[in-house]
Amino acid sequence: MIHSVIARSLGAAALVLGVCGLVAAQQSGPARRAPGPSLVLSSASFPDASPIPVKYTCAATEPPPSGPRHISTGVSPELEWKNPPQGTVSFVLILHDPDARIPKAATDITHWIAFNIPASATMLPEAVSPEAPLPGGGLQGTNITGKAAYQGPCAGPGAYHHYTFELLAVDKTLDLPQGATREQIEDAIKGHVLGNAAYVGLFHR
Repeated sequence: MIHSVIARSLGAAALVLGVCGLVAAQQSGPARRAPGPSLVLSSASFPDASPIPVKYTCAATEPPPSGPRHISTGVSPELEWKNPPQGTVSFVLILHDPDARIPKAATDITHWIAFNIPASATMLPEAVSPEAPLPGGGLQGTNITGKAAYQGPCAGPGAYHHYTFELLAVDKTLDLPQGATREQIEDAIKGHVLGNAAYVGLFHR
């Protein structure tokens, strides 16, 4: 009987040691790769979360006011980014106003949209030409005014609106033409966004 108890004790001890060894082996296996630095968007044109200079807004005098409301388009600010996720093929940039909506619209107001910016790109210069492909490649989508161009922030008097530049890293090139809509672009990137970054500017007249 004593021998039986000893045998069972030794068996239990061996089982515990076996489990401990398995756990130790799992813990000593290949370490998981730490995630790389996050995608970062910045601008030399104005600090993040600060008022947008007039030259980039509809209150600018260059280019001259035009259209039915006689407002300026302003010029686009310089934008830079770094740390694209591994596997990035292209970038999509959307400038939108989350504080304003058109009744029954699916999205908030789109001031600028660009897509198929190549993965090798790290910036967009100031004053991107309207209705034209982007420097170094890429295309412009249609904004709230119906143009494939930048439209500067244009909130009326009152509280500041938070104009958000959103950069998305995508794992493919979009099969869409110059002037594609925001809805078409967002549909095309569903399930293909690897990372994103945002930069906010404030404006009201």
